[in-house]
Amino acid sequence: MNFKQLCEIAENEVAMIVKVLPEGIKEQAETCPVSFEGKPAPDDDIDDDILGLFEGASLIEEPGPDAMPRVRIFVENLWEYTERDEQDYRDEVGTTYLHELGHYLGWDEDEIAERGLE
Repeated sequence: MNFKQLCEIAENEVAMIVKVLPEGIKEQAETCPVSFEGKPAPDDDIDDDILGLFEGASLIEEPGPDAMPRVRIFVENLWEYTERDEQDYRDEVGTTYLHELGHYLGWDEDEIAERGLE
């Protein structure tokens, strides 16, 4: 599967998840941009095998000019992580998105784990 196809699947999965979120969370999720990338760039200074990343200020933090929130989904890493299985890829895109959305909502790792989003 090529990068474009991986992105299309990931975009569809995220859109379907957002549609079924509880109304308050759905509205908040719609305010956080999501980018779909292959792998982190070498100058990103993050693990090269990371699946997703939330950057910026969460909803419970005071935003700064350089702290615009966004979720980054690394589709090629997810594809490799799921051993190129399309259903596993779809599932893991959803799990990764929800995990990173949890950070946007201000949940720490323990709160994310309590909700089954790890």
